[in-house]
Formats: sequence, structure tokens, C-alpha cells
Amino acid sequence: MGRKRTGFNSGVLLGGVALLMSLSLQADVKMPAIFGKGMVLQRERPVPVWGWAAPGEAVTVTFAGKTANAVAGADGSWRLRLDPMPASAEGRAMTVKGTNGLTFDNVVVGEVWLCSGQSNMEWVVNSSANAKEEIAASANPLIRHVKISHVHLPKPSSNVRASGWQQASPRTTGGFTAVGYFFGRSLFKELNVPIGLIGSNWGGTRIEPWTPPCGFRKIPELKSLADRVDSWYSETPVGRQAHLDVIAKLKEWIPNAEAALSQNRATPEIPAFPIPGSSHQEATKIYNGMIHGLVPFALRGAIWYQGESNGGESLSYFHKTQALVEGWREIWGQGDLPYYLVQLANYTGDRRDPKGGDGYARIRDAQRKCLEIKNVGMAVIIDIGEARDIHPKNKQDVGKRLALWALAKDYGKDVVFSGPLYRKSTVEGSKIRVSFDSIGSGLIVGKKDGLAPVVEVSDGKLERFAIAGADKVWQWGDAVIDGQTVVVSSPKVAVPVAVRYAYSANPVGCNLYNREGLPASPFRTDSW
Repeated sequence: MGRKRTGFNSGVLLGGVALLMSLSLQADVKMPAIFGKGMVLQRERPVPVWGWAAPGEAVTVTFAGKTANAVAGADGSWRLRLDPMPASAEGRAMTVKGTNGLTFDNVVVGEVWLCSGQSNMEWVVNSSANAKEEIAASANPLIRHVKISHVHLPKPSSNVRASGWQQASPRTTGGFTAVGYFFGRSLFKELNVPIGLIGSNWGGTRIEPWTPPCGFRKIPELKSLADRVDSWYSETPVGRQAHLDVIAKLKEWIPNAEAALSQNRATPEIPAFPIPGSSHQEATKIYNGMIHGLVPFALRGAIWYQGESNGGESLSYFHKTQALVEGWREIWGQGDLPYYLVQLANYTGDRRDPKGGDGYARIRDAQRKCLEIKNVGMAVIIDIGEARDIHPKNKQDVGKRLALWALAKDYGKDVVFSGPLYRKSTVEGSKIRVSFDSIGSGLIVGKKDGLAPVVEVSDGKLERFAIAGADKVWQWGDAVIDGQTVVVSSPKVAVPVAVRYAYSANPVGCNLYNREGLPASPFRTDSW
């Protein structure tokens, strides 16, 4: 990539690690780290199973009365698929047999979701609201979680490092992704099938390093980024002597490296430790180390909570989300893979400026625009943030609101899954009438306190609507609910042309909800 890595090229390092590992690689069948005791397999879809063995070695996989066979190719890799299976809470053994045998006990079949993003997705139950009570009541052997370790690499690896699958219990749940756990708990309550949560997340990360190269290539607006990524992947291979030089450096860098590598279940091309000097925020780096090695493990979909590290962006974040979503769909071979994101919460001080546009206002607007992407949903949490904490402790409502999208869109449940979403506006003299989708059983002025459900404020006044005329000068608006619409006006704006709602970093008091207790998304009707 044209940058020095502690005195030697990262491509050389990667190749050197591959060679070092190949020296100790055995012919035994090996499996990716995502497979393990207590795992959850996706129901009602073909289940890919894959791994590595000696070239030409025959491999047989047996599970739940189904058997499939494969033969390792010249590179030692093999792959097969088990036929679709119904949900099953019965813990059964999966056996993998070649010259040796592997057995994964207590495997169940249900719904599997990828839980990805940055710190608010990585945030654990142990640090969330009512943690003590939640953990004490968490025993459920059918909700299971596996944590993917932080790894960033210059090239895609065929494996990940993982903690192993754990069942929800007072002993383990505290370490689960909180948003993922509360999402999974809501699904389990409605579906009563095993729920598998793959926690591949990393605090402080941007969206770009999670994105596969093919995703960038799909979005014309990201051509320069795609070209840069492609240039990284076309580095000239280095020679064997350079590999041997790196091995010598590795032996100095990590004593007993050969022994450590021989105990690793990874494939020959994967280092089991970080590349020295590399930046994990470079595009595709985290995809290479934490997503690529999960493919093609069968999923129902993905939930995503990220954006703080891209918080200064607006429309560009929409394009990057397109790249991530379409890239993941291509690598998994699921063109309709569900993807449900969390719109950023209210945060920092309240400027009380009708113009707004400060803080996360613009990226929230870009996240709202992401609803234009097929099979993408958005949980709105503008009412549960904390002014002084970028990590709001109420992860329960985040998980519940994400689960509503999945229940409605993926599981056919008749539930209201979103709060009001801006649809259109119409000028009526000195007023603007705003229409919404997702109004449920009606619009209300609501109030949310902590973990308690939203309550209607019968004599309440809508807050945080602003209105402007052709002069583009914003004034606070008088907003009232009129049937299934909101009518906005101001004595200072004779001929209005645009409306904004909750369009600021922390729009304290924003209070438009539907009767199901779901908040309206911040929006603007202008493009100024």
C-alpha cells in the first residue's frame, strides 16, 4: 500500500505469516471459528459448511439426520451445503469427518443475525440501564451470542477470531452486545425459536473499513474510494526470500510464533495477530478481518448501530451505507439481505436555534434517506439519548425498535414497526401541511421517561418544528396535529416554503409520536 510497516511491507508480512503457518499446517480437517459448540444455524435456508483439509481429502458433514459430502480442492478448501431445516430447540451434534473427526455439540436451529457497528453496538448488557435486574433475569439457553475479536488486515482473511458461542445466563449475558441481546430477546418472545447473535463490532470505527471492495465499486459517487481500494488489492506479490526475511522478523517479534500458529484453527493465509503499524480505519480493513471470514455463514439479516465516527457527514454517508449494504449482499449471495440501522440518538447541548443543522442533524437525515434502499429499516431513538453521554444506557428500547422492523418485514407479524416518517408537504396559504407514513393508529404528542413506555400528553403542544420562506430564514413554528397530518405556521413567515423537525444535535422536547409509542424521525423538507 506504499506505506512502511515497522520496516517491512505489510504484503510481505501477510505472505510471510502464510508461509510460516503452512510449515506447521496439518492435514487434519479444520473449521472456521464461527463454527463451534452451542452454535445456532439459520432455519429454512440452505446451511453452508466449509473448512480446510489436505488436497483431495473427502469430508462428510452430518447433522439432524442430514449428510453432505465434499472433497478438498487443490488449495485445501472444501465447502458443502446442508438442506434447509425447520427451527429446533433440541441441542444436537454436528460431526465433520475427514482423516480426523470434529464434533460440535448442542447445536440448535433458529434465527441468526449479525450485530455490527461501533461502540453503541459493542456496548454490553453489563453497562446498560437496569443491568443487574436484566442480567439476573436473562437465563435463556435458546438465545446465544458469539463475539468476534477485533482484527484489521490489509487483505481478506478466510477466518475470524471468535470467543465461542455462549448461552444467555446470569453468568454470560453481561458480556453480550446489549442492543443485540434486547433485539434477540424481543424476537424470541414473538417467535419462540432459538436466536443466534453474531457480535462483530468495534467501538470508534467508521463505516468504510467494514465495507467490502465490491460495495464501493457499485456506487458511482464513491469511485475515487473504490479506485484507491482496488490499488491496494493489486500489489505485486513478493518473493520467497522476502517471506523468509519476514519469518525471521516474526520470530523476533513473537517468541514461539510457530507454536502459537500451529495451535490456531485459522487457514494458512491468516495471521492470528494484528499487522504492526496498520490503521484499522482504512477502507475494508475491518471487513477483511471481521466480516469476510464469516461468509457464507447463513444469516437472516443484519442490524447496524454506527455513525458517530462519520458524524460530520451528510449525503456521503447515504452513499457509504449503499456500498456497505450492497457489498454485504453480494458477498453473502443474498440480494435481499435485511439491514436495519439505528438512527443516532440526541446528544450534546441544545442550541435552541430554529435553523438547526448542528451536530448529528445532517447524518441523521442521511440515515433517514437510507430507507430508500431496498429492505433497509431504521430505528429512531431521538428520544432516548443523553446530552453528556454518547452511549445512552437505554439499549432496551433500541433493541425493541429494531426488532419491530424484523418482526413486521421478515416474520410477517402484524405490528407497527416505525414511528412517523416524513412523506410530503403541501403549502396552504400561510401554512404548510406535512404528511407522514407509519402513523400507526394515529399521531400524538407524547412523552418518554427512561425505560417507561411513551405516554400521550393530551393537552401537549408539538415542539421543535421550524418554518421558513423563500428568504431561507428559519423561525420556530406553531405546529398542531390535524387528523393524520401536522400543520405548521408562524406569524413571522407569510408564505412558507419549507419545514424542519428536530433537526439539531439535541432537539430537547421533540415530541411527535404515533399511538404505538414510536417517535417521528427528524426531517427537513428543504435541501439548503
